[in-house]
Amino acid sequence: MGAVNSAAASAPYAGLTPDLILDALESVGLRSEARMLALNSFENRVYLVWLEDAAPVVAKFYRPARWSDAQIREEHAFVLALAEREIPAVAPLVLQGKTLHEFGGFRFAVYPRCGGRTPELEDRETIEWMGRFIGRIHAVGALKPFVARPALDIAGFGEEARDWLLAHGFIPADLLEAWTSVVEQALEGVRRSFARAGGVRALRLHGDCHAGNVLWTDAGELRGPHFVDFDDARMGPAVQDLWMLLSGERASMARQLADLLSGYEDFHRFDARELHLIEALRTLRLIHYSAWLARRWDDPAFPAAFPWFNTQRYWQDRVLELREQIALMDEPPLELA
Repeated sequence: MGAVNSAAASAPYAGLTPDLILDALESVGLRSEARMLALNSFENRVYLVWLEDAAPVVAKFYRPARWSDAQIREEHAFVLALAEREIPAVAPLVLQGKTLHEFGGFRFAVYPRCGGRTPELEDRETIEWMGRFIGRIHAVGALKPFVARPALDIAGFGEEARDWLLAHGFIPADLLEAWTSVVEQALEGVRRSFARAGGVRALRLHGDCHAGNVLWTDAGELRGPHFVDFDDARMGPAVQDLWMLLSGERASMARQLADLLSGYEDFHRFDARELHLIEALRTLRLIHYSAWLARRWDDPAFPAAFPWFNTQRYWQDRVLELREQIALMDEPPLELA
Protein backbone atom coordinates (compact mmCIF):
# COMPACT_ATOMS: atom_id res chain seq x y z
CA MET A 1 0.00 0.00 0.00
CA GLY A 2 1.68 3.16 -1.21
CA ALA A 3 2.05 6.67 0.11
CA VAL A 4 3.37 10.00 -1.01
CA ASN A 5 7.03 10.58 -0.25
CA SER A 6 8.22 14.14 -0.04
CA ALA A 7 9.96 16.18 2.60
CA ALA A 8 7.15 18.72 2.65
CA ALA A 9 4.48 16.06 3.14
CA SER A 10 6.40 14.03 5.71
CA ALA A 11 7.39 16.88 8.00
CA PRO A 12 5.14 19.88 7.38
CA TYR A 13 5.51 21.14 10.94
CA ALA A 14 9.07 20.02 11.68
CA GLY A 15 10.20 23.59 12.30
CA LEU A 16 7.19 24.63 14.36
CA THR A 17 8.91 24.60 17.75
CA PRO A 18 7.50 26.07 20.98
CA ASP A 19 9.99 28.92 20.74
CA LEU A 20 8.90 29.73 17.19
CA ILE A 21 5.23 29.71 18.22
CA LEU A 22 5.85 32.16 21.05
CA ASP A 23 8.13 34.33 18.90
CA ALA A 24 5.44 34.42 16.21
CA LEU A 25 2.92 35.75 18.70
CA GLU A 26 5.38 38.30 20.00
CA SER A 27 5.91 39.49 16.41
CA VAL A 28 2.28 40.65 16.37
CA GLY A 29 2.49 42.28 19.79
CA LEU A 30 1.36 39.40 22.02
CA ARG A 31 3.73 38.55 24.86
CA SER A 32 3.12 35.12 26.32
CA GLU A 33 3.68 33.62 29.75
CA ALA A 34 5.66 30.88 27.95
CA ARG A 35 2.73 28.56 28.64
CA MET A 36 0.65 26.89 25.97
CA LEU A 37 -1.45 23.82 25.27
CA ALA A 38 -1.76 21.97 21.96
CA LEU A 39 -5.42 21.62 20.95
CA ASN A 40 -6.98 18.80 18.99
CA SER A 41 -6.29 19.56 15.33
CA PHE A 42 -4.67 17.52 12.58
CA GLU A 43 -5.00 19.56 9.41
CA ASN A 44 -3.48 22.63 11.05
CA ARG A 45 -1.65 23.08 14.34
CA VAL A 46 -3.62 24.95 16.98
CA TYR A 47 -2.47 26.09 20.42
CA LEU A 48 -4.03 27.77 23.42
CA VAL A 49 -1.49 30.35 24.60
CA TRP A 50 -1.58 32.27 27.89
CA LEU A 51 -0.56 35.92 27.62
CA GLU A 52 1.15 38.16 30.16
CA ASP A 53 -1.36 41.01 30.18
CA ALA A 54 -4.45 39.76 28.37
CA ALA A 55 -6.83 36.83 28.12
CA PRO A 56 -5.50 33.61 26.56
CA VAL A 57 -5.66 33.35 22.78
CA VAL A 58 -5.79 30.52 20.26
CA ALA A 59 -2.99 30.52 17.68
CA LYS A 60 -3.68 28.62 14.46
CA PHE A 61 -0.71 27.71 12.24
CA TYR A 62 -1.82 26.73 8.75
CA ARG A 63 -0.66 23.58 7.02
CA PRO A 64 1.91 24.66 4.44
CA ALA A 65 0.76 24.64 0.81
CA ARG A 66 -2.88 23.75 1.49
CA TRP A 67 -4.51 27.17 1.04
CA SER A 68 -3.22 30.25 -0.74
CA ASP A 69 -3.01 33.56 1.10
CA ALA A 70 -5.98 34.79 -0.94
CA GLN A 71 -8.07 31.78 0.07
CA ILE A 72 -7.29 32.21 3.76
CA ARG A 73 -8.04 35.93 3.65
CA GLU A 74 -11.34 35.19 1.93
CA GLU A 75 -12.29 32.82 4.74
CA HIS A 76 -11.30 35.44 7.33
CA ALA A 77 -13.32 38.15 5.58
CA PHE A 78 -16.41 35.94 5.58
CA VAL A 79 -16.16 35.16 9.29
CA LEU A 80 -15.47 38.81 10.14
CA ALA A 81 -18.59 39.79 8.18
CA LEU A 82 -20.60 37.31 10.26
CA ALA A 83 -19.18 38.61 13.53
CA GLU A 84 -19.90 42.21 12.52
CA ARG A 85 -23.57 41.21 12.24
CA GLU A 86 -23.46 39.69 15.74
CA ILE A 87 -23.65 36.17 14.39
CA PRO A 88 -21.73 33.95 16.86
CA ALA A 89 -18.89 32.91 14.57
CA VAL A 90 -15.44 33.01 16.18
CA ALA A 91 -13.46 35.39 13.98
CA PRO A 92 -9.70 35.98 13.80
CA LEU A 93 -8.29 38.97 15.64
CA VAL A 94 -7.15 41.93 13.58
CA LEU A 95 -3.57 42.55 14.72
CA GLN A 96 -1.37 45.20 13.15
CA GLY A 97 -4.12 45.81 10.62
CA LYS A 98 -4.49 42.26 9.33
CA THR A 99 -5.65 38.77 10.26
CA LEU A 100 -3.14 36.58 8.39
CA HIS A 101 0.47 36.71 9.55
CA GLU A 102 3.75 34.99 8.67
CA PHE A 103 6.71 34.10 10.85
CA GLY A 104 9.55 31.65 10.36
CA GLY A 105 8.03 30.20 7.21
CA PHE A 106 4.62 29.54 8.77
CA ARG A 107 1.38 31.42 8.24
CA PHE A 108 -0.81 31.90 11.27
CA ALA A 109 -3.88 33.62 12.67
CA VAL A 110 -4.88 34.43 16.24
CA TYR A 111 -8.36 33.93 17.68
CA PRO A 112 -10.02 34.78 20.99
CA ARG A 113 -10.44 31.84 23.30
CA CYS A 114 -14.01 30.51 23.20
CA GLY A 115 -15.15 27.95 25.71
CA GLY A 116 -18.17 25.71 25.51
CA ARG A 117 -19.44 22.19 25.19
CA THR A 118 -20.83 20.07 22.39
CA PRO A 119 -24.47 21.02 21.70
CA GLU A 120 -27.21 18.55 22.63
CA LEU A 121 -28.67 17.87 19.21
CA GLU A 122 -31.37 15.64 20.69
CA ASP A 123 -32.92 18.75 22.26
CA ARG A 124 -35.43 20.32 19.87
CA GLU A 125 -34.94 23.86 21.19
CA THR A 126 -31.17 23.54 20.74
CA ILE A 127 -31.35 22.36 17.16
CA GLU A 128 -33.92 25.03 16.22
CA TRP A 129 -31.67 27.66 17.81
CA MET A 130 -28.74 26.41 15.74
CA GLY A 131 -30.91 26.48 12.65
CA ARG A 132 -31.63 30.17 13.18
CA PHE A 133 -27.93 31.02 13.24
CA ILE A 134 -27.10 28.80 10.26
CA GLY A 135 -29.87 30.62 8.41
CA ARG A 136 -28.22 33.91 9.31
CA ILE A 137 -24.81 32.60 8.21
CA HIS A 138 -26.31 31.62 4.86
CA ALA A 139 -28.11 34.94 4.46
CA VAL A 140 -24.68 36.58 4.61
CA GLY A 141 -23.12 33.82 2.55
CA ALA A 142 -25.60 34.46 -0.25
CA LEU A 143 -24.65 38.14 -0.58
CA LYS A 144 -21.63 37.43 -2.77
CA PRO A 145 -19.56 34.41 -3.85
CA PHE A 146 -16.11 33.27 -2.90
CA VAL A 147 -13.67 34.07 -5.68
CA ALA A 148 -10.49 32.29 -4.55
CA ARG A 149 -11.88 29.39 -2.53
CA PRO A 150 -13.05 26.19 -4.24
CA ALA A 151 -16.56 24.80 -4.54
CA LEU A 152 -17.96 21.64 -3.03
CA ASP A 153 -18.60 19.64 -6.17
CA ILE A 154 -18.44 16.15 -7.63
CA ALA A 155 -15.14 16.80 -9.39
CA GLY A 156 -13.22 18.03 -6.35
CA PHE A 157 -14.69 15.87 -3.60
CA GLY A 158 -15.33 12.71 -5.60
CA GLU A 159 -13.48 12.29 -8.87
CA GLU A 160 -10.20 13.93 -7.85
CA ALA A 161 -10.20 12.05 -4.54
CA ARG A 162 -10.77 8.73 -6.36
CA ASP A 163 -8.06 9.48 -8.92
CA TRP A 164 -5.53 10.44 -6.24
CA LEU A 165 -6.08 7.23 -4.27
CA LEU A 166 -5.69 5.13 -7.41
CA ALA A 167 -2.62 7.02 -8.62
CA HIS A 168 -0.82 6.61 -5.30
CA GLY A 169 -1.48 2.92 -4.75
CA PHE A 170 -3.45 3.03 -1.54
CA ILE A 171 -6.09 0.45 -2.48
CA PRO A 172 -4.99 -3.18 -1.78
CA ALA A 173 -4.53 -5.17 -4.98
CA ASP A 174 -7.15 -7.77 -4.09
CA LEU A 175 -9.75 -5.04 -3.43
CA LEU A 176 -8.82 -2.75 -6.31
CA GLU A 177 -11.46 -4.00 -8.73
CA ALA A 178 -14.26 -4.01 -6.15
CA TRP A 179 -13.35 -0.58 -4.78
CA THR A 180 -12.96 1.01 -8.21
CA SER A 181 -16.30 -0.39 -9.33
CA VAL A 182 -18.23 0.65 -6.23
CA VAL A 183 -16.75 4.16 -6.26
CA GLU A 184 -17.79 4.66 -9.87
CA GLN A 185 -21.30 3.39 -9.09
CA ALA A 186 -21.43 5.72 -6.08
CA LEU A 187 -20.35 8.71 -8.17
CA GLU A 188 -23.02 7.86 -10.73
CA GLY A 189 -25.53 7.90 -7.87
CA VAL A 190 -24.22 11.30 -6.80
CA ARG A 191 -24.61 12.63 -10.34
CA ARG A 192 -28.20 11.34 -10.50
CA SER A 193 -28.97 12.98 -7.16
CA PHE A 194 -27.65 16.35 -8.35
CA ALA A 195 -29.65 15.96 -11.57
CA ARG A 196 -32.84 15.31 -9.57
CA ALA A 197 -32.16 18.38 -7.42
CA GLY A 198 -31.78 20.57 -10.49
CA GLY A 199 -29.92 23.85 -10.52
CA VAL A 200 -29.68 24.51 -6.79
CA ARG A 201 -27.95 27.70 -5.75
CA ALA A 202 -24.41 27.64 -4.37
CA LEU A 203 -23.53 30.05 -1.56
CA ARG A 204 -20.71 30.61 0.90
CA LEU A 205 -20.84 27.88 3.54
CA HIS A 206 -19.19 26.92 6.79
CA GLY A 207 -18.46 23.71 4.89
CA ASP A 208 -17.81 21.41 7.86
CA CYS A 209 -20.77 22.19 10.10
CA HIS A 210 -20.97 19.27 12.52
CA ALA A 211 -21.41 19.23 16.28
CA GLY A 212 -17.64 19.22 16.85
CA ASN A 213 -17.36 22.64 15.24
CA VAL A 214 -20.05 24.21 17.42
CA LEU A 215 -19.36 25.26 21.00
CA TRP A 216 -22.41 25.72 23.23
CA THR A 217 -22.36 28.20 26.12
CA ASP A 218 -24.96 27.67 28.83
CA ALA A 219 -25.07 30.95 30.72
CA GLY A 220 -24.78 34.69 30.34
CA GLU A 221 -25.35 36.95 27.38
CA LEU A 222 -23.27 34.61 25.18
CA ARG A 223 -25.59 31.67 25.83
CA GLY A 224 -26.13 29.54 22.76
CA PRO A 225 -24.05 28.17 19.87
CA HIS A 226 -20.72 29.52 18.68
CA PHE A 227 -19.49 28.36 15.27
CA VAL A 228 -15.75 27.70 14.97
CA ASP A 229 -13.25 26.49 12.38
CA PHE A 230 -14.32 27.84 8.99
CA ASP A 231 -11.19 26.28 7.48
CA ASP A 232 -13.31 24.29 5.00
CA ALA A 233 -15.51 27.23 3.98
CA ARG A 234 -16.40 27.00 0.31
CA MET A 235 -19.21 27.47 -2.18
CA GLY A 236 -21.92 24.82 -2.13
CA PRO A 237 -25.58 24.00 -1.51
CA ALA A 238 -27.09 25.16 1.79
CA VAL A 239 -27.97 21.63 2.89
CA GLN A 240 -24.24 20.87 3.29
CA ASP A 241 -24.31 22.88 6.53
CA LEU A 242 -27.41 21.03 7.77
CA TRP A 243 -27.14 17.32 7.04
CA MET A 244 -24.18 16.62 9.36
CA LEU A 245 -26.32 17.72 12.31
CA LEU A 246 -28.82 14.91 11.61
CA SER A 247 -28.54 11.42 13.10
CA GLY A 248 -30.49 8.26 13.79
CA GLU A 249 -33.16 6.53 11.76
CA ARG A 250 -34.94 8.16 8.85
CA ALA A 251 -37.90 9.36 10.95
CA SER A 252 -35.57 10.88 13.55
CA MET A 253 -33.56 12.66 10.86
CA ALA A 254 -36.74 14.06 9.33
CA ARG A 255 -37.85 15.48 12.69
CA GLN A 256 -34.42 16.97 13.36
CA LEU A 257 -34.36 18.54 9.91
CA ALA A 258 -37.81 20.03 10.45
CA ASP A 259 -36.63 21.57 13.72
CA LEU A 260 -33.48 22.94 12.07
CA LEU A 261 -35.47 24.46 9.23
CA SER A 262 -38.04 25.91 11.62
CA GLY A 263 -35.29 28.21 12.86
CA TYR A 264 -33.36 28.43 9.59
CA GLU A 265 -36.24 29.76 7.52
CA ASP A 266 -36.77 32.68 9.89
CA PHE A 267 -33.72 34.16 8.15
CA HIS A 268 -33.12 32.35 4.87
CA ARG A 269 -35.30 30.39 2.48
CA PHE A 270 -34.46 26.71 2.08
CA ASP A 271 -34.87 25.12 -1.34
CA ALA A 272 -36.54 21.75 -0.68
CA ARG A 273 -35.00 20.32 -3.86
CA GLU A 274 -31.73 20.17 -1.91
CA LEU A 275 -33.14 17.26 0.12
CA HIS A 276 -32.15 15.10 -2.87
CA LEU A 277 -28.52 15.92 -2.06
CA ILE A 278 -28.20 14.73 1.54
CA GLU A 279 -27.02 11.18 0.81
CA ALA A 280 -25.06 12.37 -2.23
CA LEU A 281 -23.13 14.84 -0.08
CA ARG A 282 -22.56 12.14 2.53
CA THR A 283 -21.15 9.89 -0.20
CA LEU A 284 -18.78 12.60 -1.44
CA ARG A 285 -17.62 13.22 2.12
CA LEU A 286 -16.82 9.53 2.63
CA ILE A 287 -14.72 9.35 -0.55
CA HIS A 288 -13.03 12.66 0.21
CA TYR A 289 -12.24 11.60 3.78
CA SER A 290 -10.32 8.52 2.64
CA ALA A 291 -8.30 10.65 0.24
CA TRP A 292 -7.67 13.26 2.94
CA LEU A 293 -6.22 10.64 5.28
CA ALA A 294 -4.13 9.18 2.47
CA ARG A 295 -2.75 12.57 1.44
CA ARG A 296 -1.67 13.21 5.03
CA TRP A 297 -0.34 9.73 5.79
CA ASP A 298 3.33 10.78 5.72
CA ASP A 299 2.62 13.35 8.45
CA PRO A 300 3.62 11.47 11.65
CA ALA A 301 0.56 12.80 13.47
CA PHE A 302 -1.79 10.83 11.22
CA PRO A 303 -0.64 7.20 11.70
CA ALA A 304 -0.56 7.87 15.43
CA ALA A 305 -4.11 9.24 15.48
CA PHE A 306 -5.69 6.97 12.83
CA PRO A 307 -3.98 3.56 13.20
CA TRP A 308 -6.94 1.79 11.60
CA PHE A 309 -6.48 3.61 8.29
CA ASN A 310 -4.86 1.93 5.27
CA THR A 311 -5.49 -1.58 6.53
CA GLN A 312 -7.21 -4.38 4.68
CA ARG A 313 -10.21 -4.09 7.01
CA TYR A 314 -10.48 -0.35 6.42
CA TRP A 315 -10.83 -0.70 2.65
CA GLN A 316 -13.20 -3.66 2.96
CA ASP A 317 -15.44 -1.54 5.15
CA ARG A 318 -15.32 1.34 2.64
CA VAL A 319 -16.56 -0.95 -0.12
CA LEU A 320 -19.51 -2.05 2.04
CA GLU A 321 -20.19 1.52 3.15
CA LEU A 322 -20.37 2.82 -0.41
CA ARG A 323 -22.69 -0.02 -1.43
CA GLU A 324 -25.04 1.13 1.34
CA GLN A 325 -24.79 4.70 0.09
CA ILE A 326 -25.67 3.65 -3.46
CA ALA A 327 -28.92 2.16 -2.13
CA LEU A 328 -29.67 5.19 0.06
CA MET A 329 -29.21 7.61 -2.85
CA ASP A 330 -31.90 5.75 -4.78
CA GLU A 331 -34.44 6.12 -1.96
CA PRO A 332 -36.88 9.06 -1.90
CA PRO A 333 -35.53 12.15 -0.12
CA LEU A 334 -36.40 12.92 3.48
CA GLU A 335 -39.88 14.30 4.02
CA LEU A 336 -40.17 17.00 6.63
CA ALA A 337 -41.92 15.74 9.78
